[in-house]
Amino acid sequence: MILVTGGSGLVGKHLKDIMSEALYITSTDFDLTNEIDVNVMLDLYKPKTVIHLAARVGGILDNMNNPVDYYEQNIIMNTNIIKGCHEHNVDRVIVTATSCSYPDIVESYPMVEDNFFDGKPPYDNFSYAMSKRAMVSHIDAYVKQYNKRWCYLIPCNLYGEHDKYEEHHSHFISALIKKIHQAKDTIEVWGSGNPLRQFMHAEDLARVITYMIDNDIVDNFNVAPNFNYSIEEMTKIGLKACDKEDLKIIYDNTKPDGQYRKDIDSSKLLSVLKGFEFTPLEEGIRRVYDNFSKRYN
Repeated sequence: MILVTGGSGLVGKHLKDIMSEALYITSTDFDLTNEIDVNVMLDLYKPKTVIHLAARVGGILDNMNNPVDYYEQNIIMNTNIIKGCHEHNVDRVIVTATSCSYPDIVESYPMVEDNFFDGKPPYDNFSYAMSKRAMVSHIDAYVKQYNKRWCYLIPCNLYGEHDKYEEHHSHFISALIKKIHQAKDTIEVWGSGNPLRQFMHAEDLARVITYMIDNDIVDNFNVAPNFNYSIEEMTKIGLKACDKEDLKIIYDNTKPDGQYRKDIDSSKLLSVLKGFEFTPLEEGIRRVYDNFSKRYN
């Protein structure tokens, strides 16, 4: 039995399309911030493998305005899941961290897995980043003390057909797609357009997880495509993908840029998943835009 938390989320829905035999849990099934609920869930289903995708996630402003919520909800949820998996003898656990937890600034880029704790994470999402660092440390502790076959993945920013489009929850690419769809003459982009970002289609992460399960791979990996575009470049790619290149881009410099760059290196992963190819950004945006247009027209 494979149990997946966050089953109705951005990655969970793509994983369900690929790994349909697993059991997908949502917040309407069990409250993962409630230790009793988590133990009832694990006792009921007795999974041999748990893929923990559930998290409190959101945009920069929501992170800045609600740091306690991001820290406490994720800390409690992750602790309950990890401790519960130990108490219920779950053989394999894969959890998803985030590239947001890497240091704000390092000496060289892209960052490799060993850079994860090399400095404090960026100010704008500090609480969320630290909750994920705690989760990674928790997994490492169980591996060290109990020789667990547990591991974590560290993906870059994600987007996909199943993302949230509310302003306070939305990731940049999803917010951009919504703006393009609704625009008449112009689109507004927060900040200067200069920061660099990696964005990965959520289905790619689902494919990586599936490969690791199918091939019994237990290790910690960065997961990100090798491109690192500026916000301005991604906006222009988005306009081209959506056939909206006539729209004028306006930058709102009163809004925060966030971290300048945080690109991560997937060489370790690709040395194991030989031949794996990430979805090109233009292709991925086109897919999501087409899906969004059908849903919201």
